[in-house]
Amino acid sequence: MTLARKLTAEALGTAFLLAIVVGSGIMAERLSGGNIALALLANTLATGAGLIALILTFGPISGAHFNPAVSLADAWMGGLPWRHLPAYVAAQVVGAFAGVAAAHGMFDLPVFFASQHERAGLPQLWSEFIATFGLLAVIWGTVRSRPSVTPFVVGAYITAAYWFTASTSFANPAVTLARAASDTFAGIRPIDAPAFILAQIVGALLATALFRWLSPKPAG
Repeated sequence: MTLARKLTAEALGTAFLLAIVVGSGIMAERLSGGNIALALLANTLATGAGLIALILTFGPISGAHFNPAVSLADAWMGGLPWRHLPAYVAAQVVGAFAGVAAAHGMFDLPVFFASQHERAGLPQLWSEFIATFGLLAVIWGTVRSRPSVTPFVVGAYITAAYWFTASTSFANPAVTLARAASDTFAGIRPIDAPAFILAQIVGALLATALFRWLSPKPAG
């Protein structure tokens, strides 16, 4: 598979992921009658289901990372060549913003507008660390032994993490950056995004370090 095809798959997959996250958040907020729990439930189910579909669709082409933290961890584990990492991250970020723009267009909103949704404080950052640590843990825990179930495990984990984390589990630097450009249910203030991204990267790297020890790659 050529690099161009892989990057196209990463960009397109990440774009659809953000369209699902942001679009379902807008729809849920409009239809829930002010019931935040109901809106979050709708947003959660759409995201989990969409993520499974996207991983199954694009996984055979690019690995379906859709996430710079996953790509960084995969490079460290030897799956993604380091020289391809910058291109993967760029494709994911561009795709993420394209997905936000697509969602806004479907609901007659500005292409981009900065979020005012505050997500600050240590509990939020701890949540993002836990969310991303857990995401990488379930990936590494299944991708070698039972790769066919990995899409379902990832979708199930993100569905759960929406509810057990205070931050609703962004767990993705590209998603975080793009959601800062959406003043909707799924948004995050731009000023809060850098700390989220740092917590996500630390969580991803520590989970990867743990699984390099727990489940080392077989020799040869």
